[in-house]
Amino acid sequence: MGGPALWIARETGAHLSGRRLAVESVDLSPVAVAQAEKRAQSLGLAADANFSVGSLAHTGLKTASMDAAMSVDALQYAPDKAAALREFARIIRPGGTLAFFAFELHPERARGLPVIGDDPVDDYRPLLDDAGFDVLQYDQTPNWHDRLFTAYRAVIDAQDAICHEMGDPATAAILSEITLTLDRDIYSGRVFALARRRSD
Repeated sequence: MGGPALWIARETGAHLSGRRLAVESVDLSPVAVAQAEKRAQSLGLAADANFSVGSLAHTGLKTASMDAAMSVDALQYAPDKAAALREFARIIRPGGTLAFFAFELHPERARGLPVIGDDPVDDYRPLLDDAGFDVLQYDQTPNWHDRLFTAYRAVIDAQDAICHEMGDPATAAILSEITLTLDRDIYSGRVFALARRRSD
């Protein structure tokens, strides 16, 4: 529903091309885009944030149009993580910044899970380098494993309420991912990465 993007829009005072547009945000789901737009309206931020349908590998944004980009816990789901990082490099101007949180995966435990794609990544730094970024910071987030598993167990405990709000198909998808994650323990880390786009 655009939470991180709208927080950035409210807190940064950033602008694009002389306009007071803080954020261009992309989501794979048209439903998520519609909900984010509605939330932006309710928060009085509709003039500061634009939401559109796209993917990590095909954002639809203009080349070198962003000073910075961020992703929160989504990159591990990209079907082609190298393509996603190349797309970040395309849309971020030289000298611009990419920041993301993402889960690193145990390739042998995650292989074959459709939600992860065919390329589970256990370290994003080589992909960042190949895409044209210099890594400035790459840190494991504290206590990520305990926090993730506690949150997932809370979702399982609240599944009736979630089903009432989201419906059966969405709840089933979430519970399937959570169950696989808990059973296989597929994540080897959760990192915060900060990288600078190199000049071409």
